[in-house]
Amino acid sequence: QVQLVESGGGLVQAGGSLRLSCAVSGRTFSNYGMGWFRQAPGKEREFVAAITWSGGRTYYADSVKGRFTISRDNAKNTVYLQMNSLKPEDTAVYFCAVHRFAYRSSLDEKDFGSWGQGTQVTVSS
Repeated sequence: QVQLVESGGGLVQAGGSLRLSCAVSGRTFSNYGMGWFRQAPGKEREFVAAITWSGGRTYYADSVKGRFTISRDNAKNTVYLQMNSLKPEDTAVYFCAVHRFAYRSSLDEKDFGSWGQGTQVTVSS
């Protein structure tokens, strides 16, 4: 049973920073690509960032490129999302997810099979 536990969300002023963490258990973490997604009130869930199993490649939504950084520590079975220069439009519940298949990359949420419970990020203006 794969488990993902996010942490690090909270309330921050515009221009501030937060770092989200997602600890993964029940899977050989280093074999799987990881992703971060978010869902704002009244909107569909959207892709934020993804990283390959080795950490060698990263992918970002245009809306966060240059402000957010995804990284992973395979020794700690943890993926991170460093969020800088936060904007009110970044307010959402953020979810981490594990790809369904080993050694694959994707930006499509349909390709991710296990999800965390989500952590709230609120950016005030």
